[in-house]
Amino acid sequence: MHVRPMEHALKRAIFLAAIAAFGLSAAAQAQSVKGDAAAGQALFKMQCAMCHAVVAGKNGLGPNLARVFNRKPAAVTGFNYSPAMKAMPGKWDAAALEKYLSAPSVALPGTKMVYAGQKDAKKRGDLIAYLATLK
Repeated sequence: MHVRPMEHALKRAIFLAAIAAFGLSAAAQAQSVKGDAAAGQALFKMQCAMCHAVVAGKNGLGPNLARVFNRKPAAVTGFNYSPAMKAMPGKWDAAALEKYLSAPSVALPGTKMVYAGQKDAKKRGDLIAYLATLK
């Protein structure tokens, strides 16, 4: 059976709204992220791993990204965040990561992150899918 794009988009929006309304786990929300986590991991190793570790308690030039998905910004103990990051509301969900990773200094003026951003939407999706897997 073929699902028309508009129907698919509507079903996805309803599903994401249900996740938010019922407070489902980060794991359930992570499953809704579109992208190739394996490709995202390879991209992470090339572009992000020089500054970010994925092991809890191990910070680099940037904070560790273990359990980053649905974590509040500036939440890693012992990391010296910028005032802009400390003041950032919300959590690192797919939408926030999408916006931030496309152009960090535009999305959050005053951030310390010097990464120019991932302009390719597919690669950004892959990277977010990988970040959603981090435990």
